[in-house]
Amino acid sequence: MNLNLDIIVSLAKRRGFVFQSSEIYGGLNGCWDYGPMGVELLNNIKNEWWKSMTYREDVEGLDASILMHPKVWEASGHVANFTDPMVDCKECKARFRADQIEDSMCGSPAYKGRKASKCQAEGKFTEPRNFNLMFKTFLGSVEDSSSVVYLRPETAQGIFVNYLNVASSSRQKIPFGIAQIGKAFRNEINTKNFLFRTREFEQMEMQYFVKPEDDMRYYEFWKEERMKWFTDLGLKKEKLRFSLHPEDKLAHYARAAVDIEYEFPFGWGEIEGIHNRTNFDLTQHQQFSGKSLEYFDDSTKEKFMPFIIETSAGASRSFMTFLIDAYHEEEVKGEKRSVLKFHSKLAPMKVAVFPLVNRDGMQEIAHNITEDLRKSFRAFYDDKGAVGRRYRRQDEIGTPYCVTVDSQTLEDETVTIRERDSMEQIRINMNSIKNYLLEKLN
Repeated sequence: MNLNLDIIVSLAKRRGFVFQSSEIYGGLNGCWDYGPMGVELLNNIKNEWWKSMTYREDVEGLDASILMHPKVWEASGHVANFTDPMVDCKECKARFRADQIEDSMCGSPAYKGRKASKCQAEGKFTEPRNFNLMFKTFLGSVEDSSSVVYLRPETAQGIFVNYLNVASSSRQKIPFGIAQIGKAFRNEINTKNFLFRTREFEQMEMQYFVKPEDDMRYYEFWKEERMKWFTDLGLKKEKLRFSLHPEDKLAHYARAAVDIEYEFPFGWGEIEGIHNRTNFDLTQHQQFSGKSLEYFDDSTKEKFMPFIIETSAGASRSFMTFLIDAYHEEEVKGEKRSVLKFHSKLAPMKVAVFPLVNRDGMQEIAHNITEDLRKSFRAFYDDKGAVGRRYRRQDEIGTPYCVTVDSQTLEDETVTIRERDSMEQIRINMNSIKNYLLEKLN
């Protein structure tokens, strides 16, 4: 199936996954709101990541502040180097990244569909100039240069400056990691492809602190672990690949780096990066803060600056990936069926309950079943329209199971349970529904 991204964007709005931010005012470019189904899916993704990272002996959790001392960003290099080359079109006033002109389209309605490179060839662009991607704000009552702070462009620095605090308070010994989920902000020149590149997003990052001589061993370990996490949650293996950063393209702090990429409708794109950051970050923060960040090994009595292996995924980008990968179309009895085949751990709604018709007490029984199931699952009650239409609505939000109360329920207390992907139906006693779902969903 050749999937068009517009299909996903349309479904996302129609079924309450994602809305354009401030839509009634014309929207805010590069910002999105997660609706009722979207916030459930996003939370499920973050919960699965958090459990996989921190429900183990050697990784601790952290939630660092979004606002940090401005010297943090001087030490990290973001103030001086976190820039993109920017050009403006003198005619349509559109703004482009100078290194992405070939992939960009003209911003003028009069030239719709025209490549920006043609405008460049005609001399319509300004000279490139550097554009810092960090959002600035002010701390305190006076808005001057002395009160400038930044909205963090990444969550990693909060981990680096806290690593000794975490090690001491949790009594962790190297090797160990620190995991964090949090908002980050980048004033991107161009946002594009729905949730793929946005100005406000969430990161799921883990920094793993190791002895320098063990760095590549743990780099390879986390590379495989992170790929396995995506496939275990249902992403198609043929849609995933590793993309190694060549040595001449490595970031200044990295010894090795690889991206996990997914094949989106618009091409291959990064969904997570695994990096050997060496000891660059800790060395920089030690120099700028004047505080020792060396680790003391009690067993060997040696001091050293740890190397760091980073795993960095975007929660928003992972959300988009799971949404696209789950989308499936097929023909059933002459009609198109659209279904989101989410892994049961990610599905926003786990079960829906229907009365076949709204009479003979079926509604009350279905309501009682729904309330009982809500103690254990995200459950939905629906009595509007033909039962076939109700099934289709649940298919489009990825609900794994639907329970239907019908006239036979009134006779023998059995219900129909229908499975999303196969559409197969079985009958079980309504007192067994919860145990049945617990077994299937887990």
